[in-house]
Amino acid sequence: MKDTAAIDLAALLCSRLCHDLLSPIGALSNGLELLSEERDPAMRAKCVELLEQSARISTDKLKFFRLAFGAAGGFGEAVPVEEPRALIDALASNNGRITLHWALADPTIPKEAVKVMLNLAQIGMDALIRGGTLDIGAETRDGQSEIVVRATGDRIAFDDNIGRALDGSLHADDISSRTAAAHMLCLLAEARGGSLQYQRSDTALVMGAILPQSEGMIG
Repeated sequence: MKDTAAIDLAALLCSRLCHDLLSPIGALSNGLELLSEERDPAMRAKCVELLEQSARISTDKLKFFRLAFGAAGGFGEAVPVEEPRALIDALASNNGRITLHWALADPTIPKEAVKVMLNLAQIGMDALIRGGTLDIGAETRDGQSEIVVRATGDRIAFDDNIGRALDGSLHADDISSRTAAAHMLCLLAEARGGSLQYQRSDTALVMGAILPQSEGMIG
């Protein structure tokens, strides 16, 4: 049953990634079609501008997904903090309505903590449907990584099932492509002996994680 659950989770994560990439890649295809038919120089320049924008967004998302879900970041146990910060900065810049505030205490972050930070940041950005502020903090102390992501804005759009996936209370039959990433974070935290928490209101969503470090990173 565990093998089947792992396969189902992988399939749901793939569905989510494909869904998120469909829009910018589809825009590339449409832009190329328009460019091949357009003869007006000004309109051709506009098409090229839109193509460049779609290509940049697609690249930013792929880089984000590679570190948030894959094995990017080299062979070591930790990732330079500049890498996840640059990826989140890029996604927020593409959104255009989100202001980021950072509080990162250490020059490197354990890989598992990076995955948690990136995915919580994505959940926070998705919740800010009218824009707002995203505060992200991370530090390592007493042999564990602590991560906090706070989204604040005029309106918070947050599926309660994502919250239940984060805290482990969502039934396996209710896991979907929308909640798969949060469920993955829950499994990761449990495997490390850590925990995830969240609290929401109409104008704020706060998510936190505590992840004990592996023995090879302590000392």
